[in-house]
Amino acid sequence: MLYYNNYVRAKSAEEAYTLVQKKSNFILGGMLWLKMKQATKGTAIDLCDLSLNQIEESEEAFTFGAYVTLRQLETSEAFNRYTHGAMKEAVCHIVGTQFRNVATLGGSLFGRFGFSDVATLFLALGAKVELYGAGVLTLEEFCRLPYSTRDVLLRVIVPKEVTSVVYLSQRNQSTDFPVLTCAVAKSPRGIVAAIGARPSLASCVWAEQEELQVERAEELSEEAILAFSEYVSKKLTFRSNLRAGAAYRRQLCKVLVKRALLQMREPCEGPQESGKGQAMQSLPLDNARPQKDTVGSEKSSKEVGSRKEETLSWK
Repeated sequence: MLYYNNYVRAKSAEEAYTLVQKKSNFILGGMLWLKMKQATKGTAIDLCDLSLNQIEESEEAFTFGAYVTLRQLETSEAFNRYTHGAMKEAVCHIVGTQFRNVATLGGSLFGRFGFSDVATLFLALGAKVELYGAGVLTLEEFCRLPYSTRDVLLRVIVPKEVTSVVYLSQRNQSTDFPVLTCAVAKSPRGIVAAIGARPSLASCVWAEQEELQVERAEELSEEAILAFSEYVSKKLTFRSNLRAGAAYRRQLCKVLVKRALLQMREPCEGPQESGKGQAMQSLPLDNARPQKDTVGSEKSSKEVGSRKEETLSWK
């Protein structure tokens, strides 16, 4: 349980920045992960009076206040139209609607959690963050800052540069933390793949092959797609934890990047369907016996479903 001695509703960003310089003080967000700490803090600083819960759109960019909730991102018609449904896909598997009604964009990014679906997608979109002290930084630059940085995240800016983007993830079970997250985007700068839950924080890999430097995603060749998925999996570092092994994550990375590029190659007639990140057949974990393919067998599918229900009943 987290305890704090004082509560202050900051009247300005300057006041919040001044207060947070003291190490025992902290910014209140959705309080979904922070409250689970076993600690006693000094002053809880609330930014609810600074109008940071708005989504604004201009011809050049989308601007999100730090207090915008994940549910607002999920239901934003304009931003989901721009991302072809990738934003909804990135957050719809995060716990549940009640959770997403409280969790904030600022908390998701400032915490720099390795398992963050949100950070993975915003990295691929080339997002920038506006900090009161440090000013405007790219999200990649912000992620490299020390965790001890005492600053106030005010807004997140997404330039309208991406022409196509796909988000995919793999989870052992729906609403669980992801085993791996993947966002692939196409912009005038080229194609970039952001891979998260490795299990460390998401990192971006830019395409270097000439075959991928095309004007339209539909022009991507099969050979270039396979080469880039292999390149991304070798470029990044993967580790093991309770959810998956490093070798499994590396193999999964190749599969997700390939599927994202293949999906990107198809003309975008509308938002991508929610749940595509969960539709893939699970790959076997390290030192685990591969499951038999049950696709097309109604009887086998029913047996698998009954085994899942039985397993859940014992948890």
